[in-house]
Amino acid sequence: MANSSIEWTEFTWNPTTGCDKISAGCKNCYAEVMTRRLKAMGLAKYQAGFAVRCHEDALDMPRAWRKPSVVFVNSMSDLFHDEVPLLFIEKVFEVMNQCPQHVFQVLTKRAERLAQVAKKLNWTPNIWMGVSVENEAATWRIDYLRKVPATVRFLSCEPLIGPLPKLRLAGIHWVIVGGESGAHSRPMSADWVRQIQRQCEKLDVAFFFKQWGGRNKKAAGREINGRTYDGMPARKAAFP
Repeated sequence: MANSSIEWTEFTWNPTTGCDKISAGCKNCYAEVMTRRLKAMGLAKYQAGFAVRCHEDALDMPRAWRKPSVVFVNSMSDLFHDEVPLLFIEKVFEVMNQCPQHVFQVLTKRAERLAQVAKKLNWTPNIWMGVSVENEAATWRIDYLRKVPATVRFLSCEPLIGPLPKLRLAGIHWVIVGGESGAHSRPMSADWVRQIQRQCEKLDVAFFFKQWGGRNKKAAGREINGRTYDGMPARKAAFP
């Protein structure tokens, strides 16, 4: 487990690493850049570069964490990548099932495979499932997410690289929005963010604005409409 600077989580856990690019949101993948840095630092886990790898030795880590925590699963990969065997996905879920003291946030761009294997997995209340929706071309992922029997289903609209004026939010409990960061970041319109915020407010969906992004994301801040938005689903189902 590693402490996370991601505003909507507390820790990260990476039982798999590596990925490849499948849509426009992947263009400036932060995980790919970070993998190169970690490989250069000599970390054994990243010596294969961005090739997909499953790490059996990382599976038991959450069982040792006593303090109830919010954990982002696979910040450096995609659990539902085609190269991750179903057997390994089942092992990851078994660990999450056996650690009800934690909330596990799982995020994928491979929504079709998620829906295909969802019935084979045990969706305990502490597992939150999300899909990335970076622009209108990626909204099809929401329909697959709705088929998943997770207690909390969420959207990560980050990096938001296009308007989403007609999000289909039925069955969705949480939306995260954020701009792309880094030297080659693509711009995000404030109107796009406000469109999503208003849609969430209308349907009582928790809304979290993560960042404006840009070259200096800290300087750009994370306020909109003169305030920050830190909405999250209630955790009572996972933390009795």
